[in-house]
Amino acid sequence: MGKILFWVVLIVGMMLLTRILSLHNAKNRSDRMANKAAPKRMARSTDPEQMVRCAHCGIHLPRSEAVLTGGQTWCSREHAKQGPRDHPST
Repeated sequence: MGKILFWVVLIVGMMLLTRILSLHNAKNRSDRMANKAAPKRMARSTDPEQMVRCAHCGIHLPRSEAVLTGGQTWCSREHAKQGPRDHPST
């Protein structure tokens, strides 16, 4: 009976050790993949983008998405064609 118990404990211990090592290897692989992708993330600007207001409808949008015409900013070409409109002050 003692020999069977010894082998059962040994096999369970080996299975546990194998499981721990495979989890450790998987974590190392994911860390390496994250490190390869890190330069791409670092290239992006973390500075907030300036927001501008549409001269027609008053919506605020990022400057890169705005239409700049005639010294004013617009949310779309249609609003640039319609021209400015008075807005209540906020």
